[in-house]
Amino acid sequence: MSRRNFLGFLGKGVACAGALVGAGGAVGAVVSERGNRAFQQNDEQYAEAVNNPPQVPDYNWNDHKWAIGVDTDRCIGCLRCMEACKMENSVQMDANHHRTWVERYVYLEGSNTAIVDSQSDPKNIENTGSETKFRFDNRYRNVKVDKAFFVPKLCNQCEHPSCVQVCPTGATFKAKDGPVLIDTTYCIGCQYCVQACPYGARSFNESRGTVDKCNWCYHRITKGLNPACVEVCPTGTRIFGDRNDPESPVSLFIRNNHVQVLKPEMGNAPNVFYKGTDKEVV
Repeated sequence: MSRRNFLGFLGKGVACAGALVGAGGAVGAVVSERGNRAFQQNDEQYAEAVNNPPQVPDYNWNDHKWAIGVDTDRCIGCLRCMEACKMENSVQMDANHHRTWVERYVYLEGSNTAIVDSQSDPKNIENTGSETKFRFDNRYRNVKVDKAFFVPKLCNQCEHPSCVQVCPTGATFKAKDGPVLIDTTYCIGCQYCVQACPYGARSFNESRGTVDKCNWCYHRITKGLNPACVEVCPTGTRIFGDRNDPESPVSLFIRNNHVQVLKPEMGNAPNVFYKGTDKEVV
């Protein structure tokens, strides 16, 4: 499959992919218009969404500049974003395979150093009794804590991606609208890109023999839909939009808040903008 055909495939996707319910394995939960609580669709709502999918717009990737904002003050560590991503993109359901994840930062009383864990921490897995029922445990409930917060992580779709520079076959490339994509036809599984990514956003898919990563649900955003993780977030932590549109949600978020990117010293110029992050995170 040529790169042009590959992109055409992504652009076409599945006719109803992103009908917010995802027939055949896409997202089964949607968020209310208020953006402050999530609910599960009943059969009638499901049928309505499938029978009336969003209109597919004519898509020109030269017209867009996608970005994501993350308001860490809103994140509650529920991991619905991670679950939705796995369902939407057929990611293995265990805690150690993911395209997006959430980290917990805890400052114990009198300490200036954060203790960091994620859903893949062995204690969290042991607490649930299953790698497919990932949750954060309550290990700090009887300990005095000065500060604690959650930080969602995902691919930063960098302007100057290290992964693209080291890929020996050109399998990894940056699309004109921002996302960094993988043409698995050319991926040889060398994992140079995994090592080059300063954000730990890439992993090796053992069953396919290729590298996997978040692509902001490219099959959805090219149809005018939000990425699955943004769609299901019950608190509005993740904000998606087009930076070419000054009135888009993400443009307003960046303009109206003090935002930061992760590891700016690396020179990758990420397109994920964080509000409320601590120096330990940045």
